[in-house]
Amino acid sequence: MHFPPSASARGNSSSVAKILILTVRHGSAHVRISNAVRSALLEIDPSSCVEVVDALAHCTRWFRTYYNSFEIPLKYWPALWGWIENVQHHGESTGPAWLYRRGARPLARFIKSQDPDIVVATEVGLCEIAALMKREFRARFRLVGVDGLDMDRPWAQPEVDLYPAAPGGVADQLLAAGVSPEKILTCGVPVDPVFGSLQDRVGVRRKLELERDVPVLLVIFGGLAFGRPQQVVKEIAKVKRPLQVVFITRRHHRLTEMVQRLCAGRPRTRVLGWVDNLQEWMAAADLLLGRTGSATVTEALNSGLPILGFDPPPGLERRVCELIEKWGVGFWVRRIEDLAPRLEQLLTCGDELEGLRANARTRARPQAAHDAAKGILDLLKEEN
Repeated sequence: MHFPPSASARGNSSSVAKILILTVRHGSAHVRISNAVRSALLEIDPSSCVEVVDALAHCTRWFRTYYNSFEIPLKYWPALWGWIENVQHHGESTGPAWLYRRGARPLARFIKSQDPDIVVATEVGLCEIAALMKREFRARFRLVGVDGLDMDRPWAQPEVDLYPAAPGGVADQLLAAGVSPEKILTCGVPVDPVFGSLQDRVGVRRKLELERDVPVLLVIFGGLAFGRPQQVVKEIAKVKRPLQVVFITRRHHRLTEMVQRLCAGRPRTRVLGWVDNLQEWMAAADLLLGRTGSATVTEALNSGLPILGFDPPPGLERRVCELIEKWGVGFWVRRIEDLAPRLEQLLTCGDELEGLRANARTRARPQAAHDAAKGILDLLKEEN
């Protein structure tokens, strides 16, 4: 299979830029990052053609089953998933090339039919697949890899032309993996810039009908609905200081119903499903409790919101929990029985909580999506 030259490769500077953003729907982080990049690209160049593509929808059915099978050990055998994830994190590839070659053959045909100038991969396996296309089929699109707050070794593919990356950790990991510094754009993790744009906490609390002077705890359950809700609600109930608690359960209707039952009759408690104004809830909150996916943590940092990481599965989210403590922007609650005492401590010691908030602000990169988009579009200028 041979990929024809893209518009930029043919030197047609008047052509509309065509950009494919490949994502997966594992949780919601990859999609949120993809949409943030797309919005920023169109803001900078409204004439460009930018499409976010669910890459697995263009793969074989058996390959989709294989790709999504991580949920089984993640949920039922975390230790096994930890071993698998560690092998993928440090290895040269997250899977054998022959498997990606066969399972993603329809995706290769789709990308060929679209003839993009640039392909953006927001998940490591998709980056490997796109790199394989460039390497074996001589595809001439420019390839961009957009990671979160931690990098798996297989992201480092010689066919990748640009890595918008978080400064420090991810950028250093890329350098250690042999990536040229010229390919690394230390802009931060791209998320919607509305996170970090709301400064008036009093006004936001008034809008959301929250009490002005009572601390707000925002609890966000993971995209796969883990998080031990019964234990979390029970521990929060032990906190003696006045506290407003807002649970966000995303689109998990059964989880929403469960938490509503657990919280029935509790004062100052709300249970919400999916919200379109998460940035307002983060701006209003004093503390975030939940899983530590890259997008959620980045949105919290951009909002200056301290984080309590809880119940992270082995792998990425535990490494992010370690970063949270290293950066001084929150804590990893390793045992459920430590949750209530930690909340009491932070709510009692306002100076400590404010210190965490100040540290979070130093890590904020609200313009990361814009900077990443500019770097991506600059790749086209290099062609012309």
